[in-house]
Amino acid sequence: MSVLLGCIGDDFTGSTDLAGFLVASGMRTIQLTGLPKEKIDLSGVDAVVISLKSRTQETSAAVADSLSALRWLQSYDCRQYYFKYCSTFDSTEKGNIGPVADALLDALKEGFTIACPSLPVNGRTVYNGYLFVNGVLLNESGMQHHPLTPMKDANLVRVLGRQTRGKVGLVDQATVSMGAEAIRKRYAELAESHRYAVVDTLFTKDLIEIGHASAELKLLTGGSGLAIGLADNFEKKGLFAKGPNAAQLDRVEGDALILSGSCSSATLEQVAVFKAGHPALQLDPLALHRGSQTLDQVMHWFETHRHRGPLMIYATDRPETIRRCQEELGIEQAGTIVERMFAEIARAASTLGVTRFIVAGGETSGAVVQALGIKAIKIGPPIAPGVPVTQALGDRPLLLALKSGNFGDRDFFAKALVMMR
Repeated sequence: MSVLLGCIGDDFTGSTDLAGFLVASGMRTIQLTGLPKEKIDLSGVDAVVISLKSRTQETSAAVADSLSALRWLQSYDCRQYYFKYCSTFDSTEKGNIGPVADALLDALKEGFTIACPSLPVNGRTVYNGYLFVNGVLLNESGMQHHPLTPMKDANLVRVLGRQTRGKVGLVDQATVSMGAEAIRKRYAELAESHRYAVVDTLFTKDLIEIGHASAELKLLTGGSGLAIGLADNFEKKGLFAKGPNAAQLDRVEGDALILSGSCSSATLEQVAVFKAGHPALQLDPLALHRGSQTLDQVMHWFETHRHRGPLMIYATDRPETIRRCQEELGIEQAGTIVERMFAEIARAASTLGVTRFIVAGGETSGAVVQALGIKAIKIGPPIAPGVPVTQALGDRPLLLALKSGNFGDRDFFAKALVMMR
């Protein structure tokens, strides 16, 4: 059984983002939550996305999990592989993007690939190797304050060069603007002495040309936008025919709950807009640690206010507040405490009739999906670029919207609730 495209995502929301773009391109796509432990019937599936938690894992664990995912995908004889990371290149000085990409190239016995995180529709562009967020350099966009992966250098050639064993080059915008053939030629030139090429991208049309130029690369690395042109490659080879819209989901009755763990600047504004007109409860990592805020208290608040729903429970806060918590608890423990509470809330809310979950933040989404025992999801229509409605595959009817921190307009939560009715 052969799958055209095997994808490895470094977090849950980013994987959903990628799966949404693949579905929009006509590829029948399934997303798996975590490493599969057994074979799955993938007949009728064009693309598979395995969601990992490798973005913020210890590097050796991130590499090991990514290689395990690759081996599972290789058992389906995928034509091409795709390592998906965030459009803001979220990583530390040491990784994990470079080490994982190195390991995947080694396992596939390949010597060259590209790094293309751009997503112009969401304001992520690369010019002369520098990553911009809505026209602002990455290290001035708010990402320099990220609590787990602070991005303090916008030059991706330098950033990736510090993480990888290989030499990193650039496919500049002048080349990209000339189209797929010129891009392919530049790949060939760089591949003689480089292991990676960061690819400039200013427009969605650039992503299409980059995708077409990358048809023969065994491994691709990038954000979700790189998927836009890939279906065309398989179609040209006679391996695939674009089908009808596969984004139709079942109607699901029940309550909705918003859980927000992201502390991005976009989510801060989205939380502020929503809680101005709806009941909202803030989680305090220090109070959770001391036991002065408990699951019983949170669920009592939920049951008391659910008639006024939809409700929001959030840990989203300003960078300086997050830093104070991290200084007292440690970075890892501060995050773990909050993720564990969100997982417990999701489980408890599900038993009380919540069937629609809107979750902000990759780590939070991963915790919630795992807590609900969801193994695979079907991708539905987009709420915002990169954020589709999804449906859990299994016995329980559940709809989910899993949002990366910086995605969506200021009224994202209200739009998600409308889409999930």
